[in-house]
Amino acid sequence: KAMYIRVSHDTKPDNLLHLMVKDWQLELPTLLISVHGGLQNFDLQPKLKQVFGKGLIKAAVTTGAWIFTGGVNTGVIRHVGDALKDHSSKSRGKVCAIGIAPWGILENKEDLLGKEVTRPYQTMANPLSKLAVLNNSHSHFILTDNGTCGKYGSEVKLRRLLEKHISLQKINTRLGQGVPLVCLIVEGGPNVISIALESLRDEPPIPVVVCDGSGRASDIISFAHKFSEDGGLVNDDVRDQLLVTIQKTFNYSKSQSQQILLMIMECMKKRELLQSILSPLSFILICVCSLTY
Repeated sequence: KAMYIRVSHDTKPDNLLHLMVKDWQLELPTLLISVHGGLQNFDLQPKLKQVFGKGLIKAAVTTGAWIFTGGVNTGVIRHVGDALKDHSSKSRGKVCAIGIAPWGILENKEDLLGKEVTRPYQTMANPLSKLAVLNNSHSHFILTDNGTCGKYGSEVKLRRLLEKHISLQKINTRLGQGVPLVCLIVEGGPNVISIALESLRDEPPIPVVVCDGSGRASDIISFAHKFSEDGGLVNDDVRDQLLVTIQKTFNYSKSQSQQILLMIMECMKKRELLQSILSPLSFILICVCSLTY
């Protein structure tokens, strides 16, 4: 069973957090792991999938983290769901995974209508439909409604504001420390590169962990990270190679690709806050380090 609420896209984050703590009876997390990546389905090499899943779950269990995802059963969220399912089959401690999805893109949303009700929900996707189903391995869902149907977007601002609000909650009153936030990137399109840049530019900046080898945006960021120097300097050969890779990966024109390249160069200026994930242990260490960040 998962708990869910349908909310207006402009719901105040403090009201939402109040509901999560009081009505859902969740304890404030000591870490928030925000997962971003490709929404279209993609495969991960079996070893990488295992590394990603184990690292994510172990980090969540050991730190008492909440995991935020886009909630639907496609792309990166499906991989997170597989890791959660694998974990729950061994039932070692509960993981709090919260999906924040737009109400308008949901298949079978009529099944979820009602106030304080328990509803059966069909998670088998219709292959002919443009809509998506929720991933049934999450523990909670926040479904954002701005009146549109079949479109993503209503969830973006609400998720960002809620993450920010949670990060400002004091979990250690003596040290006055808030909840550390880590952005985890797996695969992804050009929008994921802008999410990475937004995270690094935030105040205080949000550390970004990139799943190297998962494809597209992740691999481009990892490549730039590997071949950049302190201060984000990148030599011309690497820059040329990045430009060609961006064009090929996203099927972009040269001018579109240059825009993406500029964003990546901006990310590299904060390269000390960027990490490429190599193993479950390294991911946990990054998350635990961010606890004292």
